[in-house]
Amino acid sequence: MMLMVSLPARINILGSPTDAVEGAYGTVSAAIDRRGGARIEPADGLQLRRETGATAMFEPARIDAPGGFGVEAAAVNALLQYAPELSARLRTRGAAISTWTTIPTSSGLAGSSVLVLAVLAALRAHAALDPRRYNDYVLAEIAQRAEEHELGVVCGFADRYVPVFGGLAYLNYHGKLWHAPLAEEPFVTYERLDPAVRPLRFVVATSGVRRDSGTVHGPMREQYLAERRRGGGPLVELARRIGETAWRGKIALLADDLPAFGRLVTRNQELVDELMCRCGFTEGAGDEVRMLARAASDAGALGAKLTGAGGGGAIFAVAVPGTEERLADALRLAAERRGLDASETFVTSVAATGLTVAERA
Repeated sequence: MMLMVSLPARINILGSPTDAVEGAYGTVSAAIDRRGGARIEPADGLQLRRETGATAMFEPARIDAPGGFGVEAAAVNALLQYAPELSARLRTRGAAISTWTTIPTSSGLAGSSVLVLAVLAALRAHAALDPRRYNDYVLAEIAQRAEEHELGVVCGFADRYVPVFGGLAYLNYHGKLWHAPLAEEPFVTYERLDPAVRPLRFVVATSGVRRDSGTVHGPMREQYLAERRRGGGPLVELARRIGETAWRGKIALLADDLPAFGRLVTRNQELVDELMCRCGFTEGAGDEVRMLARAASDAGALGAKLTGAGGGGAIFAVAVPGTEERLADALRLAAERRGLDASETFVTSVAATGLTVAERA
């Protein structure tokens, strides 16, 4: 019996990057209609495969410490630490795990996190781990530890929660500043907003410039925490103002005030740009990001900002309803004129469905 796991990508709409550097604020984030996932079936030992054809094989005696295979091995190792019963179950009933994705690589859309989560969810189901003990909140938390501790990527929590729970949501990170061990800090509070607001469609434009989010969040978080220990500073104040865009954006969404919502998106972009400049990134959020956000504004977008860590990746734009395709065309033209040959622009809806697991005979 094969199990099929699927999760959506995400965009951080407002409040970012407070999910990665601050534990007192929130974000408005959304799952979108690009997905990644994994297939898992019984095998001899542990087998990890990718769409590229890359494969890693671990005999039953080596299942306790699979390594050298990126996010997939990181996910397995993290789950082995938090679910000690997994080791014996994999020895008894091995697993062949194949990952797949339709999410542009290193684009700021949580593509790596989706694959970590897919492997975790596949193993939870395949090894019949207790779904109450290893519930979806725990799965999201383990995914964050997999990337931070196994891969050394400084990261927050939105990328791990949104693909699991789906929809458009307000995420509250209160109490998560120090990234304490699992069960020694609160879970993220995940409040779905999409049932209460009009259906939204976003225009996403990737720059085609790949970047590692950890190289951005690392120095940013280090400087931010130093200021917190001293009792304040410019980054602490910027985080407060960025966090404010999220709760005000939630109010605007619930009031169906899209122009106000769009202005907050643009304001968040301005604040992130300032934050990154203060952290030593001379191009702020990145020249390509700035150009695409400006092109969206010039084409009539209500608001536009980066999604992800910046320095590359992607932007999203809030269009006047009914003008999404026209805005997408304008962004494609802007990317072409800038010579961003690897750029991709698409219109996407909010993905109401998060994690899915299905059987296939």
